[in-house]
Amino acid sequence: MKIGIVILNWNGLDLLRKYLNEIILNSDNSTIYIIDNNSSDESVLYVRNNYTEVKVISLDKNYGFAEGYNIGLKEVEEEYVCIINNDILVTENWLDPIRKKIKKHPESIIQPTILDVNNTEYFEYAGASGGFIDKYGYPFCRGRIFNTLEKDIGQYNDSKVFWASGACFFISKKIFYKIGGFDKSFFAHMEEIDLCWRAFNQGYNSYSVTSSKVFHVGAATIKKNSRKTYLNYRNSLIMLTKNLPLKSLLSTLFIRLILDIIASYKFLFQGEFSNFISVYKAHIGYFYSLKSILRDRNNSINQPNYFKINSIVFNYFILGKKKFFQL
Repeated sequence: MKIGIVILNWNGLDLLRKYLNEIILNSDNSTIYIIDNNSSDESVLYVRNNYTEVKVISLDKNYGFAEGYNIGLKEVEEEYVCIINNDILVTENWLDPIRKKIKKHPESIIQPTILDVNNTEYFEYAGASGGFIDKYGYPFCRGRIFNTLEKDIGQYNDSKVFWASGACFFISKKIFYKIGGFDKSFFAHMEEIDLCWRAFNQGYNSYSVTSSKVFHVGAATIKKNSRKTYLNYRNSLIMLTKNLPLKSLLSTLFIRLILDIIASYKFLFQGEFSNFISVYKAHIGYFYSLKSILRDRNNSINQPNYFKINSIVFNYFILGKKKFFQL
């Protein structure tokens, strides 16, 4: 089975110099693609001069993560694709367990175990060993809850999960476009959770394959700042509004808005004024687009059993359950 390894890039020259060669060396029977979001740092020139076997898909502007992939994947020839960040270090034979899982579950979404490239025994924030959400849309992972990261001691096996990390996951192009691709309004951040939630609502599953391991730099493509806070909070509200069952939509959103306000004051007390403001900018951006979100949502297929627990916030901050196996 040939796989298209598809890397979205925007001014990621330094990351391509570090990690592209390892992807090429360790990805047998695959074609490597770079979707370039109109970089200005000679990324494309570097790839074309040094890796003639890599196919470059050049876009005319920076479409962001979501729409960049929506457009670029149309030019990928392979049916099965790996959506992978330019800050991922892959390992030898990492594709073998993935191919086995694809053969068993060809219409699923699959992620490898994602470890921290700077602390290699520990899971990495963006995906760890597969993701879940609580009733109010807060994401968490096997191996990572909020900022608590577990050491990988083999405690998690291959398993069905709710969402696969956008840092690295595999999907059939047919399924990707059948469920609507990424929501381009997200631009970046949480678009993979929304994709997996829509897949779940349409009867498709996501899996974590723990015997396939990759290492992630973390926050290399989206730095921790007020812009990320804005995208995080706005996109989470959009995702909930699109995918929640209709009968629980208003009550769940109301509680989530209250929790967001509490979180904003936590930013304020920590002296993070820009993040405090970003939460409210996110709410304004959300309400500005609410009419179109409600118009476009599909009320007929939204499943009620999307969440693993009621509140990860309560479990983590009140009950002190910092690790996934304690939930």
